[in-house]
Amino acid sequence: MKFRENEKLSIYNGLASTAATNMVNGYIPLFAISVLGATNQQLGLIVSLPSIIGMLALIPGAIWLNRVQSKKNFAVISTLFTRLLFSLILFVPFLGNQYAAWGLVILIALLNFPGALSGLSWQSMIGDLVPEKRRGEFFSSRNRYNTIAAMAITFGTGVFLQQFDKENAFPYQLLFVAALLFAVLEVYFLVKHQEPKKAKVIDNKEEKGKKLLLNLYNHKPFLAFVISALLFSFSAQMAWSLFSIYQIKEANATALWLSLFSVTNQLAQIISIKWWANAADRRGNSFVLFLAAAGMATALALTILSTNLVYLTLINLWIGLFVSGTNLLLFNQLLKTSPEKGRTNYIANYNFLLSIVGFIAPQMGVMLLNGFGMASAMNLISLFRMIAAFSFLFVAIKLERRVIAESL
Repeated sequence: MKFRENEKLSIYNGLASTAATNMVNGYIPLFAISVLGATNQQLGLIVSLPSIIGMLALIPGAIWLNRVQSKKNFAVISTLFTRLLFSLILFVPFLGNQYAAWGLVILIALLNFPGALSGLSWQSMIGDLVPEKRRGEFFSSRNRYNTIAAMAITFGTGVFLQQFDKENAFPYQLLFVAALLFAVLEVYFLVKHQEPKKAKVIDNKEEKGKKLLLNLYNHKPFLAFVISALLFSFSAQMAWSLFSIYQIKEANATALWLSLFSVTNQLAQIISIKWWANAADRRGNSFVLFLAAAGMATALALTILSTNLVYLTLINLWIGLFVSGTNLLLFNQLLKTSPEKGRTNYIANYNFLLSIVGFIAPQMGVMLLNGFGMASAMNLISLFRMIAAFSFLFVAIKLERRVIAESL
């Protein structure tokens, strides 16, 4: 069957994408701090600025995507441009000490324009290609394979970087070249996907834009999901740059230790992801999402207890158990609450708001760090995460039960 072939190609595409991103992305903070001398502010901008650029791409991107004949071709072109821009980071060290860190900030921000279009088109495309009854099993399997690949790539990269002086830019430049080669494979497997032919429809562009904004408020399950997801995403993303600052500046983690953090986190994801998928089938996606989000809320409070690198490795093992569930169930919930008709618009609405959160939240995290210190900032964010996690429980108890009662 066609959807079975698409699932296989999607797994290959995911493996290539994982290799292309994980050999570099996890070490961008170390590259920025150790090689380019980035400040806390610049590190915060590396995390947050891409979101505002992505936000600018999403609304016109969704309108554009609704008008094209092939979502696959849209995804292929935007993914290719994203990877080509990313490979340009290998030239950043040649800018010199005064400009290199800012060059990295700007380049990472700019590549998120095609990156946002790539993510939107892939989500919309895969939602059309994989039947709803297959999504839980398929995405849990795909995520498990991707996590295994990420674990191997991350550990190998950490060992590789450990052979060089931490201030040496050359090994990172080699990694950017290798990542580009894997990106070529990623695009190839994306091209091989088969999608149903779409009848050409000429839409009024202005009306499409209005519908894009109104859809958020017309469908209550989607609205409930968006509110909960944004609350949790805000609290989660506040800590993104703080984790890197704590691990590198306060715990003095090297590339090898950073790879061990990632590997143990990914190992836990591999072990737990099937359980989360099965639990969601038995107890409902929203309720199990609450459990995963509540577990993630403990991450910061536990991390701040010690700078011992072995302890931090074990904490990453604990965190990974809940990261796998949160990632899987958030995406499943997005597809579940987005009606098939107009799914691209629903996903764009969600990603648009997520981009606003992604810009503001890391800056708020750095402000808490500068104002209260590392320990207080991490504990406060952990509390915010737990409060946000309970919003998923509210949705599970109140809204989903009401829908079931109304259907009887």
